[in-house]
Order: sequence, then structure tokens, then C-alpha cells
Amino acid sequence: MSGDYQEKLADAPLEVAGDDPRHEEDSVVTRADYTPVDHFSHVLGIGISCFYLIAALVTLFEVFSRYLLNAPTYWAFETVMMLCAAAWMLSSGFITLKQRHIAITVFHVLASPRQRWWLDLFAMIVGVIALYMLLSDASIRAYDSIARLEKSGSAFNSPLPMMLKSLMVAGAFIYLAQLLVNLHRHFKSRLAQWVVRAAAAYIAFYFLVTMLGHAFDVSWAAAISDQFSAIGKALDPSKALNMRAIDLGTVSIIMVLLLIALMMTGMPLGIVTLIVSVIMAIAFFGPRGLFLVSSNAVGLLEHYSLVAVPFFVLMASVLERAGIAEDLFDAMSIFAGKLRGGVAVQTTVVAVILAAMSGVMGGEIVMLGLVALPQMFRLGYDRKLSIGLICAAGALATLIPPSIIMIVYGLSAEVGIGDLFMAGAVPGLMLAVFYASYVLIRVNLNPSLAPTAAEVAAATGQEQKLSSERLMAVFLCILLIGAVMGSIYGGVASVTEAAAVGCIGSLFVAAVRNKFNWSVITAALLGSMSTVGTIIWLVLGAVSFVGIFNLVGGGDFMRSLFLDLGLSALGTVLVMMLILMVLGTFMEWIAIVFITVPVFAPVVMELAPELGLSPDQAKVWFGILFVMNIQIYFLSPPFGPACFWLKSVAPKDVTLQEIFISVLPFIVLQIIGLLLVLRYPQIALWLPEFLAGGPL
Repeated sequence: MSGDYQEKLADAPLEVAGDDPRHEEDSVVTRADYTPVDHFSHVLGIGISCFYLIAALVTLFEVFSRYLLNAPTYWAFETVMMLCAAAWMLSSGFITLKQRHIAITVFHVLASPRQRWWLDLFAMIVGVIALYMLLSDASIRAYDSIARLEKSGSAFNSPLPMMLKSLMVAGAFIYLAQLLVNLHRHFKSRLAQWVVRAAAAYIAFYFLVTMLGHAFDVSWAAAISDQFSAIGKALDPSKALNMRAIDLGTVSIIMVLLLIALMMTGMPLGIVTLIVSVIMAIAFFGPRGLFLVSSNAVGLLEHYSLVAVPFFVLMASVLERAGIAEDLFDAMSIFAGKLRGGVAVQTTVVAVILAAMSGVMGGEIVMLGLVALPQMFRLGYDRKLSIGLICAAGALATLIPPSIIMIVYGLSAEVGIGDLFMAGAVPGLMLAVFYASYVLIRVNLNPSLAPTAAEVAAATGQEQKLSSERLMAVFLCILLIGAVMGSIYGGVASVTEAAAVGCIGSLFVAAVRNKFNWSVITAALLGSMSTVGTIIWLVLGAVSFVGIFNLVGGGDFMRSLFLDLGLSALGTVLVMMLILMVLGTFMEWIAIVFITVPVFAPVVMELAPELGLSPDQAKVWFGILFVMNIQIYFLSPPFGPACFWLKSVAPKDVTLQEIFISVLPFIVLQIIGLLLVLRYPQIALWLPEFLAGGPL
């Protein structure tokens, strides 16, 4: 592998959600300017990055013990949950220091430097307020849990609930401390910096006396803490606002508009959803409403299905950094033979395999852009055909399992993730066949668009070969993917267990590839920690928002709104698809999931009999439609993330306008695929029902 490829791939993040490839942050602090808090966040991030690997090993041991020794463990599940929760929460300082939080930066980028300065200031102040309000309740719950030594009640009976509450509070404190340091650094004025220091001192004093009063029963601290509580009750805005008297439609519109308005400022989406949750909780229920926010946030950490996300991301990161992508591409080019357009077809095949390796789109498009695009240009392939194919094929990672989007959708809609994985396989392969067929038809109608392998060999005088270790790495990689997916499809292992096997298996593949070294492993661990941390902190805020939204009746109102449209069931689903397309023009996919799925999924379940489906079938089917819609958004101008990712690694003469034009035919193919699954649900439902031996 070339040094240039290695360098670019090492710098390229795996996950596109939230990282905007159109600009580089010029405000990320250098190591020489670190404060003690910066050093702590950095070192802690490096330290906890290995927790995912340890958790994967523990899960692998549980699989081995249960299936081979017939001796299931009692401690593995809770140990894995604690390790992953620690990595999720304690990564907050590192990703805040490195400015990795997910945000909608479209309008932020278009603003002037002075306007960006004010937007960043606003985002940090709102973030400080949101975290302070969250901690004002969550910290007390954690102290009470520690005092009771709250345990799980399982066979192992570990203090898991206490640990989860404590970890969330610790992570929020680290997040808040790093945010205050960033805010202090944002100002150049000494007066403004002193104001930030005074605010930090007040926050530190407030939480210190709260801890002393609640955790250690220090009388003077408890008295001061009670005074703070009394002030909060006196300032209770819920009575003055009387939000319960406002109709649900108005409340829903207020919440959604507030959410969208804050998103447009470019602040982290986790902070946006968290502050809206806090505002609405206090407006409806007063200070005691903060309990609803903190309890929803802690509840997220108990979702075992989320553990699959870091395992799949780490598996992808190891395989990518070990150079397996280039090996796959070279192997396929050898097997392509004399087929005209064979390199384009092999690119599609490699994209399918990479999608099964990773589950995230960003890294796949980066790799295809670095490896496949220059080679297709060099071999004389049509530029627009090559660019469009790489964008479309790279986006298959959203649909072909293990898809991170499916995991997040499954958690939000309460659908079995294994069922979603199985349902996405056929539509994903169908789209891949569409892409390859389109290319073959085009190049055979117009042979000048692509040469054959024989023509390329005659022109270059070179014959491509693969070393034995590279061929073995390719074989093992495909075997690993087959084992991971096969164990899920066959019901042998859960999604999380299969992900752990894939994670550890990727290390063996890297060893065969002679890439099992310190730099590859540490880069993969750090990249995974940052990627998953950004997702989890957004999900945490989103779960809080959805909980409050449903509690005040917003979810019921939105569902009744859809059901009262007077449309047929299929027409209602089509309206939902159009709404998703509109939201995709300015909103990140993960925000779309948590805003729309809790509303849309119950409506689709209610319409299931009219659609000729059971409620469970309807949820799975709609999940695939949802993911296919998100895939269209990834390619669609003017904000298609796939286009920007390819632009970030493509040759300099490839313009953004050229990419936008190139993807249009493939968007048409995606829409055709979406309409086919919409009209014929069995395209998605056939495989999971076949493997389950009956209807879902």
C-alpha cells in the first residue's frame, strides 16, 4: 500500500455523522497550549479507548463458555455493559477537546468568521447551561444510588445501576469542565475570561456542597444546598407559563421549531436535544421535571444492543487500517477478467464486502475514493460514471448489514436488530445489482466509457499480482464477514456477540496482513472511541428529547395528525418518505431517526392491517424504507454527505459540481429501489421470514 494512501486513510474518520468534510476546524487546540483539563481529557480518552477491546474479549469468552463448554457466565453481560458505558461517557472530554461532536455545519460554514465566533460562543454557553441543568438532578440521583449501593438484582447482582448513574454523572462533569475550558479559550478579553472563571467557580461550589450535603451528610453543606433548591423552586416558571393549557399542536410546533432553530446554529446536536428537553421539562413540570430528563438519559446506558455499535466500528477500523480494502480491490481486479467495465463491477462487489465489514459510510467512501477512483481514471473509465458509482456503492453501507443506522433505528422503534439486518440484505444486494447492471449497459452501449482488462494490460504492459499473505488476508476477511453475518442470520449468536467475534477476528486478519502493530491498533481504538462517543452523546440527548416530547403528548398529536390526513395507508407512508427527504436536505441522519421514528413507527404499525402486514412486519418493512430514504439523502445535492466525503479525497480536478451531476443517475436507481420495496414489502421481509421459518 502506498504511503500516501496510508496517510490519508489514517487521517480520515470512519463515521460521517457530524464531521463535515467541507472544512477543517482551525480552532482545535495544539498540545503545547493544553491546560490541565485538556491533558486530563486527552489522556483519559486514550486510556478508555481500550475498553471496547476488553469488552469484546469478555463477550468472546462468554460465547466460548456458553456454546463450547456449556457453562454460561453470570458476570460477562454486566461487565461488558460497565466497560462500554465507561467508554461512552468518559469519552466526552476527548471529543469536546477535539471538537468531534455531531453538528449541522452547513450554515455555520457559510457564515463570516465573526458570525462563526458568535455562533460558537452561543453553542458553548447553551452547552454549559444544558449540562449544568442535567447534572443538578442526575448528580443527586447518583449520590443516592451510591448510598444505597444499588444493585442489578441479577444472578451476578453487581452494582451495575449505581455504576451507570455514576458514569453518566462523571462523563457529564468532564464534558462540562472541558466546555468551560473551551469557552475560556474562546475569549481574548481578560474581563470575559474572568467571567468564565467566576461561572466555573460557582458551578464547582454548587456541586461540591451538593455532594457534601447529599453524599456525606455535612450539615452546613446540606443547608446551602437546600437554599439553592429553594431558589430554584421560587424561580419555577411552570406556573406562570401554564403550558398544560396550550393545545398539543402548538406545543409540538414550539418544540420542533426550537429544535430546528438551535440545530441551524451549528451547535452539537446532543446539546440541542438536551437543552430543548430541559426547557420543556421545566416549562411543564418545574425543577422536578429535570428528573425525567436525567432518568431518560441513564436509561439509554442500559440498552445492551448499543454495545454492538463500538464492536462493529472497531472491526471496520482495524480492517480498513490494515489495508484490507486495497487487497480486496486488487483481488477483484484479477478476477474481473475480460469483462468490459469489469473494474466498475468489481468496485461494486468490493463496496458490498466493505459494507459488510463496516456498517458506516464515511470510511467506505474514503477508501473507494482513495483506491478505486484514481485507478478507474488511470484505466480510462468515464469520469462521471466512476464518480457516481463510487458515491452510490459507498452508500450501500447504510443498508447492507451490519448497518449502524439500522441499530439506531431498531433502538428507537423497538425492533429486533437481527430482523432489520436480515431484511436489509436483499434490498442492499438489489441496489448493488442495479448499479452494476447500469454500468454494464452503459459501457456496452458506448465502449469508449470503459476498457476491458485485456485492453488495459496491452496499454500498460503490466500484469497485476497479489502476494500470498494479501490473498490469505482477503480470504480470511470474507470468511470473517460470512461467519459474523451467518451467525446472526442463523440465530446462533446475538448481534452483539457476533460483533464481538468480528472485532477480535479482525485482529487476526490484520496479523495475517502483517499489520498487527501498535500504530494500527491504537489508531483504530482511538478512532472508534471518538466515533462512538459522538454518536452516544447525541443519542443521549435525543432519547431525553423524545421522552419529554411523548410525555407532554407531542407523539400522540403527531400520530393523530398523520392518521387524520384522509389518505390510504400507502399514501400516508409515501408522505412520511417525502418528509424524510425534506429533512435530509438540512439535518443529520441520527437526528432524523430520533425525531421522526418515534412518531412514524407507531403510525405504520396502526396502518399494518390496511397494508396487509402484521405490526411486526410493518415496523421491519418501514425500517428498510427509512434506511433506503436516508441512503438517497446521503447522495442528494446540495448537502449529500457522500458527495462531500468523496470530494475530500478525490483528485483536485474533481469539482463538487461534477460529483453532484455524476450521482444523479444513481439517485434515480435508488428511488426505483425504494419504490419497489414500498410496493412489494416481501423484497425486504422474505429473508427474515424464511430464516425464522414463518411470518415475523
